[in-house]
Amino acid sequence: MTNTKRPTKNIEIAYIGGGSRGWAWTFMTDLSLEAELSGTIRLYDIDHKASKINEKIGNDLKNDPKCVSGFTYRSVNSLKQALSGADFVVISILPGTFDEMDSDVHTPERHCIYQSVGDTAGPGGMIRALRTIPMFVEIAEAVKKYAPEAWVINYTNPMSLCVKTLYETFPQIKAFGCCHEVFNTQELLAAITAEELKLKKIPRRDIHTNVIGINHFTWFTRASYKDHDIFPIYDKYVKQNYETGYEFTSDNWMNSVFGCAHRVKFDLYRRYHYIAAAGDRHLAEFMPGDLYLKDPETVRKWKFSLTPVSWRKADLEERLARSERLYTGKEKLPLKATGEEGVKLIKALCGLGDIVSNVNLPNYALQIANLEPSAIVETNALFGFDSLSPIYAGKLPEDIRALILPHVRNHQLIYEAVIEKDRKKVYKAFKNDPLINKRINDKQIKALVDDMISNTSKYCDL
Repeated sequence: MTNTKRPTKNIEIAYIGGGSRGWAWTFMTDLSLEAELSGTIRLYDIDHKASKINEKIGNDLKNDPKCVSGFTYRSVNSLKQALSGADFVVISILPGTFDEMDSDVHTPERHCIYQSVGDTAGPGGMIRALRTIPMFVEIAEAVKKYAPEAWVINYTNPMSLCVKTLYETFPQIKAFGCCHEVFNTQELLAAITAEELKLKKIPRRDIHTNVIGINHFTWFTRASYKDHDIFPIYDKYVKQNYETGYEFTSDNWMNSVFGCAHRVKFDLYRRYHYIAAAGDRHLAEFMPGDLYLKDPETVRKWKFSLTPVSWRKADLEERLARSERLYTGKEKLPLKATGEEGVKLIKALCGLGDIVSNVNLPNYALQIANLEPSAIVETNALFGFDSLSPIYAGKLPEDIRALILPHVRNHQLIYEAVIEKDRKKVYKAFKNDPLINKRINDKQIKALVDDMISNTSKYCDL
């Protein structure tokens, strides 16, 4: 009998932000469950102690009987050590600290400008980008010097500006951004479709969608399950459940700062006739500020949550405590597939089976036909052996394109503001942003920008 098992692929991965107490553990878990991969993960973090802790946590996973891969984790002291000889680079960093994010999210509230996330769009996302862009310039330059042929996978927000900076700094870089927001909307469609067709469960990967838009403001213009068009099913469900929304029993919006009842999605569907494909907390921040984020009561009406940075700080304390338990062996990281696709994309790039997934890339191939090539867009792409091919998504519907354009233009303004050290471009971007537009005057915008930049001056010399 012929042995059809494929040989194990040995790879070198540089993990920038290797002290992460979130994404790194997710990545470690998924790697441990891949029998066709093995190699070395070099963990680099400005907090070297954190990467040393993750070194032990990662290496301890080999003692779990469920672990089928052969990876060794090693903490290193520099980008050069991490990147030299790397086949893949994973970037998952926190730009600054939660103290800076506290200012990003809550300083605009003095003008009644509320943000449900504050890391992508709106004033918080833009100020966070001022910290992030210089870091990504440094990373891109290091990749160019030490690992120019490596595939670079970014998980850091603001995603669009992170990916833009990588390509602007090193145009030949092989980089893309991964985000799971589309997966969550596919899960929603799978649940609604299963309910309509009286099926017990539909796997998310069986929901096929055309993804089009920008990160955290993506849309489905087509969606299907086998021979079923999901749009009539979704239309019916929205009509019947518009006021109540859809609430997963395990993720009720009232019990989670990340949960939602998908009412913002439903409302956007009624307005634009396409399916918005990100979490409501993100979607709301791309729309005019008097619509979903007017005030906390309005947010509650739409059944999602503002995520206070105080919660993130408390959660960090819990994760630090868990990190200590994992390090000392008092707790073990459970080996269960997380649903993320980063490791699957690595397998495809290694030649271990093609896959289609949504990723963030420059619009160089005009995968969105009516956006400029320099825009960073999120669409489906085909991954294969050492190749990534964007899939043509078509044209954005004009009314949705009108919603997206201010953000694409702001990406360019904020990038230029950092590179040219031109604070006036930040003022202009704030004035353009839908959360802010026409709600405060130019003088107030200038004072707000100046204060927010002052609060993040440790990481921004603009």
